[in-house]
Amino acid sequence: MSQELLAGRQQPPTRRSSKKSTYRPEVQGLRALAVLMVVTYHVWFGRVSGGVDIFLLISAFLLTLSFIRKVEAGRALDLGRYWLHMFKRLLPAVVVVLIGVLAATALFVPRSRWTEILSQAWSSLFYFQNWALAANSVDYYATDQSLASPLQHFWSLSVQGQVFILWPLLFALAAFIAKAGRLRFRRVVLLVFGTVFTVSLVFSIYETYTNQVQAYFDTRTRLWEFAFGTLLALALPYLRLPRPVRIVAGWVGLAAMLSGGFILDVQGQFPGYVALWPLVAAALIILAGQTDSPIGADRLLTWKPLIRLGDMSYALYLWHWPVLIIYLIWRGREEVGPVGGTAIIALSLLLAYLTTRFVERPLRSMTWAERKRRRAAVVIGVCIALVTVPVAGWQSGLKLEAEKLAAGADRNNPGAVALLPGFVSVAEEGARILPQPEHASAEWPELPGDCTDTQRMEVVCQLDFNEDPNAPRVALIGSSHAQVWLSAVVPIAEQRGWNVSVRVKGFCPVTFEDGTDEACLRFNEQTMSELLASPPDLVVTTGSITVLDGEEHMHDTWVRSIEQMRRAGSAVVAIRDTPRMDGFAPVCIEENEDQPQLCGIDASRTLGASNPAVEASRELGIIHLDLNDFLCPDGYCPAVIGNVLVYLDNHHLTKTYVRSLLPVFEQRLDDGLVSSGTTPSLTPKVPADG
Repeated sequence: MSQELLAGRQQPPTRRSSKKSTYRPEVQGLRALAVLMVVTYHVWFGRVSGGVDIFLLISAFLLTLSFIRKVEAGRALDLGRYWLHMFKRLLPAVVVVLIGVLAATALFVPRSRWTEILSQAWSSLFYFQNWALAANSVDYYATDQSLASPLQHFWSLSVQGQVFILWPLLFALAAFIAKAGRLRFRRVVLLVFGTVFTVSLVFSIYETYTNQVQAYFDTRTRLWEFAFGTLLALALPYLRLPRPVRIVAGWVGLAAMLSGGFILDVQGQFPGYVALWPLVAAALIILAGQTDSPIGADRLLTWKPLIRLGDMSYALYLWHWPVLIIYLIWRGREEVGPVGGTAIIALSLLLAYLTTRFVERPLRSMTWAERKRRRAAVVIGVCIALVTVPVAGWQSGLKLEAEKLAAGADRNNPGAVALLPGFVSVAEEGARILPQPEHASAEWPELPGDCTDTQRMEVVCQLDFNEDPNAPRVALIGSSHAQVWLSAVVPIAEQRGWNVSVRVKGFCPVTFEDGTDEACLRFNEQTMSELLASPPDLVVTTGSITVLDGEEHMHDTWVRSIEQMRRAGSAVVAIRDTPRMDGFAPVCIEENEDQPQLCGIDASRTLGASNPAVEASRELGIIHLDLNDFLCPDGYCPAVIGNVLVYLDNHHLTKTYVRSLLPVFEQRLDDGLVSSGTTPSLTPKVPADG
């Protein structure tokens, strides 16, 4: 994965090396097999192999050996020099790949993906990509999930980079405790990292069970895997097994390692206790060591071509994923076949070789930069500048362009207003669509910074616009399809002095149907508990559920839930669900910029003849809002209305279009409040002469 310790790299012994050389060629071969697993599983099987977890173990294993030797030899850890040395070696290959991805993005990737990739360039460069992915729920809120980011694989490098800052600090702490308490250093290290292992593993099991999407990218759930490698390094000198046992252990470990990705649901179950499978497999191989047997697994692992592949495994890991994703985007495919996959792997190997040969090795052997710290810092600074300058410039250009378009939005981009009777367009000829496709992923409702918790694909917060304790209280609940209407509800609430509580979760409408995701059920149970314990004046949610080329429907449990809210005294507004496109709207618009009318769908493919929620809940006194005449005028649901992009993906409305719908939304809401005779404080005031 990464060079030296991060990749498990070891320098082979020279002629002057003693028989006690610490070089372990079988670990280098293990690293090569692990990267081959990662690459082939990604390219051909669309699965996660568990190979990354093996890299984590190897990284910590070799780092531990290095630090223990240094401390026990009486040498200073000199953490500043260590970090400069480490990142000087890691960043050059990262920078080459990032520049390559930026160039490929400009050439082959639709503009609708640019904002996402530019943002991830920052998080990849500065080693917080895992947190960015977790916070963005693996891009659920940013873009269509079938389109992965070409920089998504940087999550594991980010975790490792963070650990390469943390681990030396823990070793320094252990050294200080050992010296102050006159204790054996290894025992203190065992205590410190044993504690990290236990606490992290328990947390990993819990979070994997309760929120696996977050757990997969969370550094805290991965620390125990590094600690496992550290504990293995501590235990290895005391594990003296007979040669026949070590031969068997090597093959058992190798078989378990290669089969784990098929036997286990790695992506769905990791990194909880199931991650012990690849870690124990790798530990058995390391424990087997060099058996010098013609039938030992180390005979395979020390095969020279495999060792050479291990030398460039860091670069191969860096290159294979963006090559794969850029190819899929360019070709408009979701997977590759045998021929395309072979070509992708071949190109990745070539790029990895060139990067290793002409970037990694020259900089690794650059004695000039090793002599003084400031020289290493200069190398790091140059690497950072090579990425930050083009990324910042690119983002600034997109921002200036968006600001220029926004300045004429009132005239050129009326949105839903264009469908009102008597509307007369005053737009300039050739006026561009807003938002532009590259900004579509940012079209979620704007909320205070402390409001959103998208790490769990949830938004749970309180928006208070009135200090009066008796002010009307409104709750907006449901799935992300309810969330988009915050762009209409919040302005109304702010103007009228309503206080709004928000509880929405992606993929989670108000339902308790069998087969619903456990996390969604728990979320809805908590939502109902809060609403019934302290009933708000008004509950806003979605009603029906639309399906592409299916029947628009609703859940029986939705009706029962709404009935409970009504009995508790809350008025309920049920908004008919949003139509669904059969493709990614921003991409379609970009591909058909001169004919945006081609991007859309017949209403009959996504909407029923009538709103099924009305009939199902007729006796409950619900206020039904159906705005689909402003989404599908004349039986057709276009991706652009009034020169405004309607969808940020294929089934979520842009905040720009929802805001253009605000006058219609507000009028229909008021009509419903008046006709239902609901809470007077919510009913709009009628002028005295009215």
